[in-house]
Amino acid sequence: MSSDDEREERELDLTSPEVVTKYKSAAEIVNKALQLAISECKPKVKIVDICEKADSYIREQSGNMYKNVKKKIERGVAFPTCVSVNNTVCHFSPLASDESVLEEGDVVKIDMGCHIDGFIAVVGHTHVLQSGPVTGRAADVIAAANTAAEVALRLVRPGKKNKDVTEAIQKVAAAYDCKIVEGVLSHQLKQFVIDGNKVILSVSNPDTRVDDAEFEENEVYAVDIFTSTGEGKPKLLDEKTTTIYKRAVDKNYHLKMKSSRFIFSEINQKFPIMPFSARALEEKRARLGLVECVNHDLLQPYPVLHEKPGDCVAHIKFTVLLMPNGSDRITSHALQELQPTKTIDDPEIKAWLALGTKTKKKGGGKKKKAKKAGEKAEDATEAEPMDATEAEPMDATTNGATAV
Repeated sequence: MSSDDEREERELDLTSPEVVTKYKSAAEIVNKALQLAISECKPKVKIVDICEKADSYIREQSGNMYKNVKKKIERGVAFPTCVSVNNTVCHFSPLASDESVLEEGDVVKIDMGCHIDGFIAVVGHTHVLQSGPVTGRAADVIAAANTAAEVALRLVRPGKKNKDVTEAIQKVAAAYDCKIVEGVLSHQLKQFVIDGNKVILSVSNPDTRVDDAEFEENEVYAVDIFTSTGEGKPKLLDEKTTTIYKRAVDKNYHLKMKSSRFIFSEINQKFPIMPFSARALEEKRARLGLVECVNHDLLQPYPVLHEKPGDCVAHIKFTVLLMPNGSDRITSHALQELQPTKTIDDPEIKAWLALGTKTKKKGGGKKKKAKKAGEKAEDATEAEPMDATEAEPMDATTNGATAV
């Protein structure tokens, strides 16, 4: 390996300040896009309009960055905005012709991603369309996801193993009489790679196995947590609802249909690496062409999954940088006030929640003041560990970590 190659290799992780900056820039955009999407969530608003507005915002804001650099820097949407309601688990990002609207009382899961130069920040959040505190089982399932996310944040750290996180989040969900949704993978993120090889499995069972892995300093993870009041075994009800795909870069096939070749050429040109929405393609032609592409494994579909009607599903996803001075959660949004029916009494869960997220330094850790009302210092989680006894589901210090 030449010294240039070595330098290139070395600079592509968090040891390079420029890489950290790009992750944080992507995170800042995606946090604001999430805020925008939440503000658009009102009864009778079309879901596709919310998705479009958030994606447009990400494209516009990321497009304004690194405009005057010599070498062109790719940037934009890393995962299309999805708005999945109630028992719909994930990946609902409808086509322009879709008439689905939100209704009062809907439990809305919003999921999106942005990248700057291939450095990806993703975020997932759950919002209920109502005023006042969220109560009952909706509060339980959101509190379960949020508490599981807080525990995961404290366990995704150098020296810990992926299976530690899998076991812990299931224990948290059970404390709220909820289930972690099966089949979800939290992936390591790398430059231009949204689904890295190191993964955390949501639920370990005989059907799904992943390689044991240990977290290491300077890695980045997208921690993805879904909780359900149902069985946590979602089903694909209709393949036609799938609209999000990713080019499978290691696969090739000579497509037979003209419409397929046209669409595949457009995908290779516009979306060679990151997931994309079929909304971005010509709708009639896309419907025909995508089927052949998927059938021959040229595209990886992200199916729309459902729990049973009447079940309620919550989602929290965040991006975390495993920095030398501790874990830095760079994407998040504060939750509505929750009044769950359960409280956390388990001593092991309380012990996990009491862990700091920053590496302790002598005499440090408590000096940062909160910047302004509603915004906490980054290490507030360390200075004031979450008190699970007051756990409706978090005390004020950690009810949705700071949007950095």
